[in-house]
Amino acid sequence: MKIAIASDHAALELKAQLAEWLMEEGHEVADLGPNAPDSVDYPDYGYSLASVVADGTVDRGIAICGSGIGISISVNRNPAVRCALVSEPLSAALAREHNDANAIAIGARLIGLDMAKACVKAFLETEFAGGRHQRRVDKLSNPAL
Repeated sequence: MKIAIASDHAALELKAQLAEWLMEEGHEVADLGPNAPDSVDYPDYGYSLASVVADGTVDRGIAICGSGIGISISVNRNPAVRCALVSEPLSAALAREHNDANAIAIGARLIGLDMAKACVKAFLETEFAGGRHQRRVDKLSNPAL
């Protein structure tokens, strides 16, 4: 699977660790930055991640900032992206199964590496259930439905 990953300065270390682990797991990883500890604005990286998820350059996206909140808001500004803020594997799996999330956001200051890996694993391994959930997901991009 091709996965884009982006963060802000607060999540630089977790982003690097997850990117390395994802490559070890056999995934192709597009690291959208940043790559230095200088202070950056999370919306810039959230918008970049949303862009490559929306246009199909990557299959899924992983956005990380200190809390996960700010970057998830910026990613969700793109109507083609459904980014769920997750903190444990069940929410990551349900985001895929019920909401067809194509991106997740993680708070680097809130969960450790092992829990972040568990969230990403659940997110990547869970399929969208479709069925009754499809009409609801369709309304996320087109409220007129």
